[in-house]
Amino acid sequence: MIKIATWNVNSVRSRIGHLTELLRTEDAPDILLLQELKCQDDVFPYMEIEDAGYNVAVHGQKTYNGVAVLSKHPIDETIKNLPGFELPSPDAIESRYIECVISLPDKAIRVASVYVPNGQEANSEKFKYKLAFFEHLRTHMETLLEYNEITVIGGDYNVAPANIDVYDPQSLDNTTCFHPEERKRFRGILNLGFSDIYRDFHPKKQRFSWWDYRGGSWQQNKGMRIDHLLLSPQATDIALSSGVDPTPREKTKPSDHTPVWCTLK
Repeated sequence: MIKIATWNVNSVRSRIGHLTELLRTEDAPDILLLQELKCQDDVFPYMEIEDAGYNVAVHGQKTYNGVAVLSKHPIDETIKNLPGFELPSPDAIESRYIECVISLPDKAIRVASVYVPNGQEANSEKFKYKLAFFEHLRTHMETLLEYNEITVIGGDYNVAPANIDVYDPQSLDNTTCFHPEERKRFRGILNLGFSDIYRDFHPKKQRFSWWDYRGGSWQQNKGMRIDHLLLSPQATDIALSSGVDPTPREKTKPSDHTPVWCTLK
């Protein structure tokens, strides 16, 4: 069995204690997909993570964004940046996507860590940028399906797919992360043949992966499920379980997100 998890750590250096604690638990993920590193490659905490038994592939960025793949197994190939996606300007830096091929003892698995733009306000240019990112992500994921591989694309998608995935669907409708246009793009990816594996295993269970720092959102469970593991048909066929681990969100000075995980046979 192999366990794969995704976690927006909201600054890997600020959360390094929480991260290494997770990596050293008895049921630690074999592969962990990280988002929002908020640091460049040269200051990423390689030593602490490698000491916990993980190989590392990083695509960092100063202050913002940044994604990584941590794996107990060898990382054979790495692709940085979403293929075909053009940044707003030649000088722009947007470290939002990293894809790796990982060698298991008897097969290989393709994984990617993705950090979809937040979009800010629904009538803004940043929201248009978010929708464009989703379109290119869908195109690339459609290409990945042609490989007929065990593939897991996990990350902070910054969209809650359905009413059950937010604490108040009526008041949040048409707002960022629960806007109809965002949900439409997310459904477009699922319609390719990918599975939202948490929802597959828990069709009627309400669990969130993100809670705002403000207004007592964590204490009142006013959250959203915006972090997802999307599995190719080959991965879905061998999926055993999936869940949300609230433990890191309970800690002092936590990330506002918590890990989402699945296990494969």
